[in-house]
Amino acid sequence: MRTIILLAICALGACVEEPQDGRAAYLDNCASCHGPDATGDGPAARAIGVVAPDLAGLAARNGGTFPRDQVMSIIDGLSRDPHFSTAMPEFGAGDLGEVVIVEEDGLGTPVPMTLLLLTDYLESIQR
Repeated sequence: MRTIILLAICALGACVEEPQDGRAAYLDNCASCHGPDATGDGPAARAIGVVAPDLAGLAARNGGTFPRDQVMSIIDGLSRDPHFSTAMPEFGAGDLGEVVIVEEDGLGTPVPMTLLLLTDYLESIQR
């Protein structure tokens, strides 16, 4: 169902500014710390002495299931454990793009388009 909604939103792209793709959003916002291949070896993290998590191994560390809601919440800054590094910005405090409605089990949830695309990209690179 999410794919159908995303396709419908993309079809409306002629009416509004086209959203950035997830890979571009990752490279622009995450790669400096998490590395271009998302394994946690980015130069900015090394420079500030922080070990950035391997984002390509999230599903593997979660029993083979990509923790979609948790990933979105962490990126947004909505829900983070107390031990979470303050080196990672709360991207929800900035502009994550137009908000779209993602429907799941009959419940519509507003989600910023860039957050959705970025999460989809991270899910697609799991190994």
